[in-house]
Amino acid sequence: MKKLVAFLIPFCLLQGLLAQEQAAVYMHYHLSPILVNPSVAGFSGNHQIQMNIRSQWTTFPNAPKTYSLNYDGPLGRVLGIGVGLLSEDIGGMNRLRFQLNYAFRYEVTKEVKLGLGFSTEFQNIKVSDSVRDNVFYEEGDEILEQAIEGNNVFDAALGAWARFNDATYIGIAFPNLIVAKIGDIASKDPEGSFFKFVIFNMGHEFDITSANFKLEPSLIFRKIWNTPFMVDFNLKGAFLDEKLIAGLSYRAGVGGAVGLLLGTKYDAFRFYYTYDVFFGDFQQFNGGSHEVTVAFQFDSGKKRFDRD
Repeated sequence: MKKLVAFLIPFCLLQGLLAQEQAAVYMHYHLSPILVNPSVAGFSGNHQIQMNIRSQWTTFPNAPKTYSLNYDGPLGRVLGIGVGLLSEDIGGMNRLRFQLNYAFRYEVTKEVKLGLGFSTEFQNIKVSDSVRDNVFYEEGDEILEQAIEGNNVFDAALGAWARFNDATYIGIAFPNLIVAKIGDIASKDPEGSFFKFVIFNMGHEFDITSANFKLEPSLIFRKIWNTPFMVDFNLKGAFLDEKLIAGLSYRAGVGGAVGLLLGTKYDAFRFYYTYDVFFGDFQQFNGGSHEVTVAFQFDSGKKRFDRD
């Protein structure tokens, strides 16, 4: 039974991958919002290099694995830029994505900072030739043959990010603005996908200086292509100047999930680990999901939004 399910999963997900650039559903977006919102590029005023690995549905055959490498930082006084590379394996399917983020940072007042940005991305999605050796493969399947040859996809996103009093933040992003297979003028969705999908998140950081403790609740609303509406609730606590970080995430929708976070910061180094489990029936067939982020953050030499 597992063999059949493992063979079918990639092809059930193929149509979603073609149109949904956010197929890798991170748990660490609230730690690195650049993962879901292009306007965050360079917003902190620091240069950051981030490596992320997510292993989903561990112990299940051919379970999804995602690897990403990202950089973002300021470019001049008001601009920000980001570069991202992602590789994702789902069974016999591989997705390779290259993304560029561009952002404009503006200080509305001393208390209000605003970022506006957009991203462009190109990805190639293909299925391994080895699927032809599977007993369930049928010769002449046009959809599968095209998938083996590979599909090229171009997409774009818009976003806005605001921070108030360096404590409260609100962000909104519109992913999947363009879903166009290169070389194929006719779209499968006659209505297109312009502004049909949205990611909205917000949070607040409470700094309890007397206890050397920070508490940050946050949430995200997400409606992306071919995926039910989802809401995530996150609670993160940081102790001892953020040398010890712990948190809890709960995902409502699509069966629900819960994740536990541990992490640390030391000078320029950041490390985060999350283990999450799914509440649906499929959880009995796997050992949960693991996500690790290693990041390095370097001071640009200027304070955020410094124009001097």
